[in-house]
This record gives sequence, structure tokens and C-alpha cells, in this order.
Amino acid sequence: MSGSSVLKRIDWLSIFFYALLVAIGWLNIYSTTFSETNPSIFNFDALHGKQLFFIGTCIVAIVTILALETSFFERFSSLFYIVSMISLLGLFVFGKTIAGATSWYDLGFFNLQPSEFAKAATALALAKYLSDIQTDIKRRKDQLYAFLIILIPALLIIPQPDPGSALVFFALVFVLFREGLPLFYLLLGFLLVLVFVTTLKFGTIWVTIFVALVITLFFLLKKKSFKIPIFPLISAALITILFSLSVNFVFNNVFEQRHRDRFSLWLRLEKDPQKLEQIRKTIGYNTYQSEKAIESGGFFGKGFLEGTRTKGDFVPEQHTDYIFSSVGEEWGFLGTASVVMLFTFLLLRLVFLAERQKNAFSRMYGYGVISILLVHYFINIGMVTGILPTIGIPLPFFSYGGSGLLFFSAMLFIFLKLDSNRLREGI
Repeated sequence: MSGSSVLKRIDWLSIFFYALLVAIGWLNIYSTTFSETNPSIFNFDALHGKQLFFIGTCIVAIVTILALETSFFERFSSLFYIVSMISLLGLFVFGKTIAGATSWYDLGFFNLQPSEFAKAATALALAKYLSDIQTDIKRRKDQLYAFLIILIPALLIIPQPDPGSALVFFALVFVLFREGLPLFYLLLGFLLVLVFVTTLKFGTIWVTIFVALVITLFFLLKKKSFKIPIFPLISAALITILFSLSVNFVFNNVFEQRHRDRFSLWLRLEKDPQKLEQIRKTIGYNTYQSEKAIESGGFFGKGFLEGTRTKGDFVPEQHTDYIFSSVGEEWGFLGTASVVMLFTFLLLRLVFLAERQKNAFSRMYGYGVISILLVHYFINIGMVTGILPTIGIPLPFFSYGGSGLLFFSAMLFIFLKLDSNRLREGI
């Protein structure tokens, strides 16, 4: 496909949303790293200058992606996946440790985070496997292989330790549900998360009492001629109770102290209000300051470069994971609502594009992109506003970082390239 043909067929509305998010993100990075002694936007020693360089790098990558043949991405998807797994393994030998996580390669001028590359590679590999004519997601064997494609990179990332990035890979399970995976797995996953959280909050005894009440209710319903399989029900109840019994062991022996502290803060496990407030100001310091910054912005915000908490460096890592708090302080509710709407419009547009694909690989990869972006967007904003525990993942296209911006952009534009070719392929 010629360059002019690609430009005619590519979805410019998605590009418009993308460009707006990147531009607004850069403005807020500039605000969080602004220095009155050297305010130049082209100061490449400052973080905003480096981010500008990363944006330029993304433009080069985007042009390259659009120039490649569409078949390139499907043909080499397995190779991308293998290379990304090797890059994750290499971190255990050559990785650079930053903030307690060995998740980067030090390239001198740039720290490369291979887990970002692995997200795009895993989405491609999963789409390639699921679109194979011999794959049937309703078969147990094919389900196992699909889950392994998702699980392997997550297992390599958890020991870094970077549980936040590992969690993102499980978002790709939504692709499987779109392609026909039985809802039983979704219900099982939801049940396990619910039992885990409920056990931490109320204890195994209350979980057991609730399960017993459910069993009793089903027995009563059975007597009224409802066809309810009792044996699977009792088995599920026993598994639920056993899982609940294991929660405290996992929480106390597998989780690191910082992870336990975050869950304790999120679930308000500390009953003393004074101690809880103290925990918020120490363990939950980042989130506490982030909430205060957003609250101080009010409806209209304090204005660009006028955020006192932003200028005073009250929020640690504000240019990365907590960039949304800068939006709240300087742009107010109007700004935060606008950013949320932009992300929502982009995701809805991508769903529309994915559904119109005639090629199974393109559709599945599109939903992989949507799933990854959605989980990043939902968790990051939930974390910054205190709704979710601190996990530590960036806001796509917004947070500072070359690896994240480059691979999020590449992941998106690979799909836009696939979409631009859908009518030409006629499949």
C-alpha cells in the first residue's frame, strides 16, 4: 500500500485523540518539572525536554510502522514474542535497578523497560495464535496455550519485582472472552478476587458463614423444583473456603511489606482513626498528597504553572505515575473530566475499529490494545484518586518515560495500520 493510500485510509479521529493526550501529557510534565532559572522547552537536560525527544522518536517509529506491509506484523509476531521474553530474562543478569525494581536496561542515553515491549509483543502473539484456523478457544488444550502466552511474561516480571506491570498482562484475558472463552473463567476470577479481598477485610470465619448461607439457600430452592447441581455447588464451596484459608498465608508470606501496607491502607484494616490517618500520611504519602493536590484544584483549577503543590514537589513521582494529580490541581475538575473523556473516546473508537475488522488477527490484536490501555487508564486514575491501592503503572501517552510512550504509541499505530488495510485485503 502506498504512503498516500495509508494516509487516506488511516483513522484520523483516533490519531486526533492520541495527539491531544500526548500534548496535554507533555504540558503537565513541563509543569511538574518547570524551572524558572531555565524555562526553555528545549532544555534536553530537563525531563520535559527529554520527553519532547521521546515524542520525536515516536513520530519516527510511527512513520516506520505505517510504511511497513501489514502482513509484517502477523508474520513476525511469534518472533517479537520470543525476543521480548529473552529481553525479560536478560534483566536478571544485565538489568538496572530503579526504585527497588530491576526492570530496565541502561543504554546510556536512555533506560529501556522491556516489559513495555512485551505487552505489545504478547498482544501480537496471542492474536496470531487465536486467529490460527486450527485454534478453537472452546477446547481446553487451546485455552491452556492461550493462558500460557499471557502467563509467561507475567511470571518473568513479578520477580523484578514489578507486580503492577505483571497485572496488566492479565487484561489480555478479555480478548479470549471476546472470542468465545466460557464466562465460567471470568466468574471464577471475579470470585477469587472477591474472596481474597473479603477475607482480608472480614476474615475466613465470615466468608465461611456466608458460603454456608448460600449452600442452605440453594438447598431450599432445590426443594421447590429448581434444577441446581448440588455436587458441583458443594465442591465450589469447599474450594472457596480452602482458598480463603490460604489468603492470610499468601498475604503475610508472599507479599512484600510495601504491598501489605498498601492493601491495609486501601481496605482500612486499621480500626483506630488516628492510626489510619497516620498511615495515610506515611505509607500512603504519595496517594495522600495526590488527593490533596486534586482537591485543591477545585472546579476550574489554579492555572497552568500555578499549582502550589506541583511547584512545591509535594507529590513524589508526579511526572510519572502521579501525573494526573497535576491535571487536577492546575486544570481542576474541568481538566480531569476532559482527560477522562479523551481516554474514553479513544477506547470507544478503538472498539468500533476492532469490530469492523474482517481479518480475525486484526480484530483480536485490536482488542488486545484496548484491554491493555483500559487497564492502565483505569488503574492509574483509580490509584491517583485513592479509589484503588497504589500499584505503580503509568498513564498511557501521558506519564513521563520513553519506553512507555514509545511502545504504547507503537502498539496503537500497529492496529491503526492493520485497520487501514482492511478493505484492501478484502478478508
